[in-house]
Amino acid sequence: MTENEISKIVFESALKVHKVLGPGLLESAYEECLFYELKKSNLKVEKQKALPLIYEEVKLDVGYRIDMIIEDKFIVEVKSVESLTDVHLAQLLTYLRLSDCRLGLLINFNVKLLKEGVRRVINGTL
Repeated sequence: MTENEISKIVFESALKVHKVLGPGLLESAYEECLFYELKKSNLKVEKQKALPLIYEEVKLDVGYRIDMIIEDKFIVEVKSVESLTDVHLAQLLTYLRLSDCRLGLLINFNVKLLKEGVRRVINGTL
């Protein structure tokens, strides 16, 4: 399955969650419900995946945690904030780079229309 095909499934699943729950909840609620929807799609989904960070001679076993990684190649970063900022985009781009993934979605559920809260982030070219 390609990253673009995964992206479509993730967006449709997020849309379903947002339609039922609406804006205003905690990030953890959206993350858990989206995880549930994605598991129903028979995708390999891991949430709060710990990945190491290596800097010169320093190794952190849990350098960061990815909200969700799908099929070992697609990252989903879930937010519930007033608005997405450049820092949120940079965070996902860093996760993509450090995990060698090429594509991810940054999803802010705290919006009236979900399409206004979704950003597609590419590491390199697709």
